[in-house]
Amino acid sequence: MTNTLGLLREAFAAAGVTGRLHALDIDSGAEVDAGADQPVVTASVHKLCLLVTLHEQAAAGVLDLTEQAECPAEGRTPGPTGLAAMLDPVRMSLRDIAFLMMSVSDNTAADLLLERVGLDAVNATTARLGLERTHATHAFRELLATVKEDAGPGGAQALADPHVVARLRALDPARTNRSTPRDMTRLLRAVWRDEACAPEHGAAIRRVLGLQVWPHRMASGFPFDDVHVAGKTGSLPTLRNEVGVIEYPDGGRYAVAVFTRAAGTAAILPAADAVIGTAARIAVDALRAQPARATHQGTG
Repeated sequence: MTNTLGLLREAFAAAGVTGRLHALDIDSGAEVDAGADQPVVTASVHKLCLLVTLHEQAAAGVLDLTEQAECPAEGRTPGPTGLAAMLDPVRMSLRDIAFLMMSVSDNTAADLLLERVGLDAVNATTARLGLERTHATHAFRELLATVKEDAGPGGAQALADPHVVARLRALDPARTNRSTPRDMTRLLRAVWRDEACAPEHGAAIRRVLGLQVWPHRMASGFPFDDVHVAGKTGSLPTLRNEVGVIEYPDGGRYAVAVFTRAAGTAAILPAADAVIGTAARIAVDALRAQPARATHQGTG
């Protein structure tokens, strides 16, 4: 394991980032810990907590996933994808809104669902699942508003200035939505073992996680037709994150959470994206090399 940690440190350093990682064999409980209990900013990774809450409420009969919600053209949470980037009024079901939230990380979709279930409910769900260091402080609209306010009159261009980035509340785990890598793999394990929700809802969550469109982070470390990666990314200035589950054809399944912060402020840093896949692969290879690895044939 010492060699694994050395490889992870080298990979993060070569990419110009600091990294925190936890990887967990979902069935045997074997793990790789590289700062797994350090507090981290979740950014859009927290949408996974919201998705689980949505399905928990559906299972309890609090809401119907086919319920239709209105999304007017005005007042949408900013974002480059999904409803956030659309121009006209939209009406769609809660479960289709959840699909946009997870597959393309649609901020407007996330806030529509938060308006329906409530921030307190999200925190109650993570508390119920034993995620003691995971907390949602604000909706995504409010999170982005803090970035705009802290950036000041320079706007988005000011985010290239390291001094401006250093004062962003959105990058401080004590003042924004937060978790730890270990909490996130614990959540993923609960979803894959049908311990977070009833089995039909667990299956729905796994399906949506498998439909994420971004291949440049965790999935880049597993370029194989017979290895399935399901996950959720998160991004803010200098931050690039992803949590997910990698499933092998022999039944091995591994929850991995990788949170990084770049030294540079450039918005486009391919090496910083790719190291998430590299680090996940290093950790999963280490878990698969353990002789007593237990496997599970298929996912429910």
